[in-house]
Amino acid sequence: MTATTNESQEIAMTATTAAEIPASTEQSLRIVQRVVFPANRDLDTLPLYVDPDTNKVHRSDSSADVQAIGMARKLHPEDILNRGSVQVRRGERLSFGSYFNAFPASYWRKWTIATKTVLHIETEGEGTVIVYRSNARGASQRVDSILVEGTSVNDFELTLAPFGDGGWYWFDLIAGGDGMTLKSAHWAVPDEGRPQGRVTLGVTTFNRADYCLETIKSIDGDAGLREILAELIIVDQGNKKVADEAGFDAVAESMGDQLRIINQGNLGGSGGFARNMYEMVVSDKSDYVMLLDDDIELETEGVMRAVAFADLCRKPTIVGGHMFDMYNKSVLHAYSEVVNFYRFLWGPVEGLGNHDFSTAGLRSTPQLHRRWDADYNGWWMCLIPKTVVETIGLSLPVFIKWDDAEYSLRGRAAGFPTVTLPGAAVWHVSWADKDDSVDWQAYYHERNRLIATLLHSPFPKGGRILRESLNTDVKHLVSMQYYPEQARVMALRDVLAGPGSLHEQLPTMMPKLRAMREEFPDSQVKTDPAAFPEVFLKRPPKKPQSYKQPGALGLLPWAVKTVLKQTLAPVRDTAKANPEAHVAHQDGKWWSLAHLDSAVVSNADGTGASWHLRNPRMARQLVVESAKLHAQLFSNWETLRAQYREALPQITSMESWRETFEASEPSK
Repeated sequence: MTATTNESQEIAMTATTAAEIPASTEQSLRIVQRVVFPANRDLDTLPLYVDPDTNKVHRSDSSADVQAIGMARKLHPEDILNRGSVQVRRGERLSFGSYFNAFPASYWRKWTIATKTVLHIETEGEGTVIVYRSNARGASQRVDSILVEGTSVNDFELTLAPFGDGGWYWFDLIAGGDGMTLKSAHWAVPDEGRPQGRVTLGVTTFNRADYCLETIKSIDGDAGLREILAELIIVDQGNKKVADEAGFDAVAESMGDQLRIINQGNLGGSGGFARNMYEMVVSDKSDYVMLLDDDIELETEGVMRAVAFADLCRKPTIVGGHMFDMYNKSVLHAYSEVVNFYRFLWGPVEGLGNHDFSTAGLRSTPQLHRRWDADYNGWWMCLIPKTVVETIGLSLPVFIKWDDAEYSLRGRAAGFPTVTLPGAAVWHVSWADKDDSVDWQAYYHERNRLIATLLHSPFPKGGRILRESLNTDVKHLVSMQYYPEQARVMALRDVLAGPGSLHEQLPTMMPKLRAMREEFPDSQVKTDPAAFPEVFLKRPPKKPQSYKQPGALGLLPWAVKTVLKQTLAPVRDTAKANPEAHVAHQDGKWWSLAHLDSAVVSNADGTGASWHLRNPRMARQLVVESAKLHAQLFSNWETLRAQYREALPQITSMESWRETFEASEPSK
């Protein structure tokens, strides 16, 4: 550790450019992570910046300062002085062992050239600075401490050697006397002379102009991010244009040529993000493209951290960020995304979804201290090096669903790893109140998952995917969800047709699917509670309705009996005139809907409901079609796999996408 006391200095919160070389080392250091606080003093996000669990830290030692752990801490909004400075009141303790301000040492050790980090802290006033680290089990260990007074500048040189499987560094401040102020702090690592990279930020939007404008404003307001920003490209595919929003002209003037709006037809997320990748390559202004969703709030510090991390990775690496819930801002919605290759199903690492930092901070959550390696990054926030795009091509032309996961899997096959970096994150509208598997997106869920499996599954016949696909079809049918099942049957047909029409279908399939909803009552959501007849059941059940899933032993006979009923038994006349039940969305599972002839079922966000009415003729038609198509997939799997893999370089090429972009340009 190097400690100095001198005149007050202000370190500007600017880009992650190379820091001055401390006296203790001759190596060039780059600031890779600044200690920051919420830009708007948002109380809901404070647990992500200052750890609230001072009394619950998981320790492995019995050092003297354990007694100080129980000291009260309270961070008032007025204690946040600016983006990088905070005051600590007399006798209180603040811990920066938090999501945004602790240093994820194990990720830097595993993936980058860094062998140490230097923690630089500037304080004013009297108090104690204590530096801690954790191991992969989440046990906290004290590393160093120093008493400070007056204006103090301190550097702590910290090795990354013990962080093979996990662990973080952080520091606490304990104020004495009249209190103390953290004027600024940052983490730096040796850069071995590597240059500072520049980034193109790429946002794809469809009629979310208000969200998108706020993202532009947050980027415009961060001087550090502006220093490394080549361009912010907004690919606007909607009819409610970002450029028409009140306030756009002012922020556009402020950003100048760093902001570019591209209007194109609706080619979905894959079409918009492919355009961002394409423009990054052809403009030749930057080293990376970072893909961002339109319905987010952006922590701009995370962008700079991702760029710095990618600059210092041992090899070109796809670097993603985590997702917090837009409407419950201390809740981590997605941490590390993985693919179960036997099922070929995506999802978060088990046990790390929906973690609330307001009730359990970083230091008291051991599983967050282990390093979690991702299979892919969601494109709510994902940094892709230019060399990766030039090597493996652009997005798969699949509109939505599986484009992000497939891209990382394709990158890994070419030698480019994927890392999801703690401390880089956005707040995103959660899909907890959505169920897109029962609307027009059911088509893309089915088709794109099968295509990704054909491209990347290491198992014969794709492992378990065909069995699970057929099971899902049956579940839709016994739930009287005929619209999503029809969409899934269409998807099966299109997979069997091969990859040749993927680009052609980009602008046409979604309107076709949405128009098809008019043919199916179960897809027609009504927002007026009085839109449906009253519930009526001629003979109520003898026992209260049970929402328990059938057990494994009884599932097969139950399934046979249920499918026979759904496809052969006549519908009760009373069920045609009146729904037999009003079923809440959380209760609308296949095993609870299967015994009804009709039901009004609420949608996921509670804004409306739809009437599900059993149709034996349609159920027979769809179940036969599904079985036939799955049999064809099974018998033709190897041929289809070869077709899709052979076509992949061409359908993801710059040339193929350029033709699609040109065809989608709005008429002038």
